[in-house]
Amino acid sequence: MIEWTGAIVQGILLGGLYALFAAGLSLIFGVMRLVNIAHGDLIILAAYMGLTTTVLLDVHPFLALLIVVPVMAGLGYVLQRGILNRTLGDDILPPLLVTFGLSVIIQNVLLETYTADPRKLAGGAIETASVDLGGITLGVLPLLTFGIAVAVIAVLQFIFYRTSLGRGFRAVSDNQDIAQLMGLNKAHVFGVAMALALAVVAIAGILLGMRTSFDPAIGGGRLIFGFEAVIIGGLGNLWGTLVGGVILGVAQTIGAKIDPGFQILAGHIAFLIVLAIRPNGLFPRVEH
Repeated sequence: MIEWTGAIVQGILLGGLYALFAAGLSLIFGVMRLVNIAHGDLIILAAYMGLTTTVLLDVHPFLALLIVVPVMAGLGYVLQRGILNRTLGDDILPPLLVTFGLSVIIQNVLLETYTADPRKLAGGAIETASVDLGGITLGVLPLLTFGIAVAVIAVLQFIFYRTSLGRGFRAVSDNQDIAQLMGLNKAHVFGVAMALALAVVAIAGILLGMRTSFDPAIGGGRLIFGFEAVIIGGLGNLWGTLVGGVILGVAQTIGAKIDPGFQILAGHIAFLIVLAIRPNGLFPRVEH
């Protein structure tokens, strides 16, 4: 019984990482209805930025966040204003094609720059540190990751519903034309939304790089986990992404407990079950 309880708790903590993968996707979909195919590759790009920063400056990955987060946020703003805003409209195909092309470019640039060899961020003692809770041993890094995920989503939720920037997000989300007439620059608002999303991506990339090895080709898998968490929780619902990530993580750890080869498949099965029962997700965002 303790072993199964431990597997469930480990799955909940893993869900925190998946929620960080998903939070940026949920934010930009909620604001501009944009599906970013390059999201997973941007997570891996952030991990490599963290690797370069830690090597060049000889700092801990957590300190590297002080550089990687603003750089990724700036990249997000420039990317949205310079390219992605031009693709937005009634047709969903242009942004899908452009972000798919961006995904291919990022993968190939990382491959040329860092080769295909797996890399990992050196987190030091925190990687192996653990605490014992009632006979269940939990890693400090997974616990910290889950706490960071809750904090990040809480901050995004606060920004979205309690600030003037959030009112701008909701206004352009509900009706772009009326928002423009009210004096909002939707191009700027979309740019800030993408900047926020990629700031979260930076955090996710650093934590992923400390938790496991990574290479230029694994972005697609992170994208799928993020999409599944978003859809399970409900499109555009930030707290829903945390629930979705937890459900996905628990399904995977229980699947791995049954059979190690069943881990990833169990998560996909859980996703399909939720989709069959609640096509709009468990907590679809209510329009205001």
